[in-house]
Amino acid sequence: MTANATRRMSGGAALAEMLKLHESGPMFGMGGFQLLPFYEACRVLKVQHYLINDERCGAFAADAYARVTNRPGLVDGTLGPGATNLATGLAEAFNAGMPMVAIIGDANRQHAWKNMTQEARQFDVLRPLVKEAIRVEVISRIPEHLRRAFAVATSGRPGPVLLAVPEDVAHAEHDFDASDFWVDPGTLRAQARRSRPARDDLARAAALLAKAERPIILAGGGVHISEAHDALLALAEAQGIPVAHTMSGKGAIGCNHALSAGVFGRYSRIANDLIGLSDCLLVVGCKLGEIATKRFTLMPAGVPLIHLDIVPEEIGRTTRQDVALSGDARCGLEDLLAELGPRTDRRAEWCAEVPKRMAAWMEGARDRLESVESPINVGRLMGELNKILPADAVLVADGGFAGHWGGLLFDTKRAGRGFVADRGFASIGYGVPGGIGAQIGVGAKRRVVSLTGDGGFNMSMGDLETARRVGAPIVACIFNNAASGYVKALQHAVFGHGNYQSSDLVEMNYANIANAMGCQGIRVEDPSKLAGALQAGLENTDTPTVLDIVVTRDPAKMLPAADNRTLKVEKGDRPV
Repeated sequence: MTANATRRMSGGAALAEMLKLHESGPMFGMGGFQLLPFYEACRVLKVQHYLINDERCGAFAADAYARVTNRPGLVDGTLGPGATNLATGLAEAFNAGMPMVAIIGDANRQHAWKNMTQEARQFDVLRPLVKEAIRVEVISRIPEHLRRAFAVATSGRPGPVLLAVPEDVAHAEHDFDASDFWVDPGTLRAQARRSRPARDDLARAAALLAKAERPIILAGGGVHISEAHDALLALAEAQGIPVAHTMSGKGAIGCNHALSAGVFGRYSRIANDLIGLSDCLLVVGCKLGEIATKRFTLMPAGVPLIHLDIVPEEIGRTTRQDVALSGDARCGLEDLLAELGPRTDRRAEWCAEVPKRMAAWMEGARDRLESVESPINVGRLMGELNKILPADAVLVADGGFAGHWGGLLFDTKRAGRGFVADRGFASIGYGVPGGIGAQIGVGAKRRVVSLTGDGGFNMSMGDLETARRVGAPIVACIFNNAASGYVKALQHAVFGHGNYQSSDLVEMNYANIANAMGCQGIRVEDPSKLAGALQAGLENTDTPTVLDIVVTRDPAKMLPAADNRTLKVEKGDRPV
């Protein structure tokens, strides 16, 4: 279109036109009558859209896509059940700070609230689960609303934005002006609209770090959103500061780096001990929630704490800080290093503790990482993954059981988001759709492996068909323990041996199911066959692969960091 030219199009077509101008990634969803003009426009304009078999899985796929690209994930749902099925996935993205734009069909306004088919108060249901909820009331404002959605989704702490489009708006036509269709290139991906901490706050933080002898950096998922990996490594190496990470922050620096202290919080290798020994804590892009702080008991009293976060009101929310650095993680780390200047000693003795302690911990974990027991110890799978996965691979971990094993025992080989775990809401059922979204996000040349329990796979196995149809050859590793493993392990810890309720599943052969769906299915019962099965899955780029791994049925061995036979549970506490 030339300047001042007009073009008559439907509201649905205007939506598709704006998505194309935003160079958006694929959209996951399931159509309905309200958004039919939008779907037709996607076909005409070649805006990539993938049919998903469950809208919740569509939101999960969009979330994982956003995690590995920092571009807004896109999802849609039709009026009523399609929209409400998005709730869990939107909550995940909202809690985790993932950029997403969700478009839902809404009732025809001429007949709304007259018992329209599938009508519900869906806007009110979803409003608390998003950064901003926009209802399109005027067709001419569609371009404006799309720009707003992308700006909100990618700015500050990213998150999902809801766009509700009534049927009559999507189907109506309007003479749009060419000047209506423009995009802000600064909001195409996170982190948009970067901000820097105040100089006086930086000076105070630098003074605390300069005099510290045993500082440690605690990195959260915000490091990935900000793409602050290089800035973090530069500060850590120049100043001689070990780096620990949350589950979401894994890969803030490569796990194989000499300064990497591993995960901290509810699960820990050596990081919690180093936190106890430290004399200054620098928290970067982390909310310091329940998991990271062992239910708010981990941070030592009296130790200076510097908290750098993009959301000012998160600072001090759970843990007292001495210096608040409000701003983007990458900018803040760069400015902090500039304020500190070069350091000659680089705390050699303190830094040497990290590889020494890590080597000792790894020796103690050898019984899990190299286990020959059958049924298979999940630790053996993690050990094989650490050995066989290429440096650019992505491991997606389902909520609960899979996330805990991966969070503690998986090692990334380079900086970046090589570990994708749905820690915002920790919902199970994320493994397969998360693998799809991650695979599409990183492209065909990189491999994606997902971890899920049999319970999680039961919730989303229908979208194995989606993975096959869209050409996402993920390798899905199923922890087949015929149980809701995490719940059963907790019941064992709290109520004792044999006292289990609603935590057992029927024995299933998921390899047979995968083969019946036209995928590659391999059942693994012998730990010595794990490496070969993983290799076969990675070499198969034609279809998804399901590795049905028969793991321990002993609830005392289901958790990665504790033997429940010796675990002591205090009343009112969540032990792991």
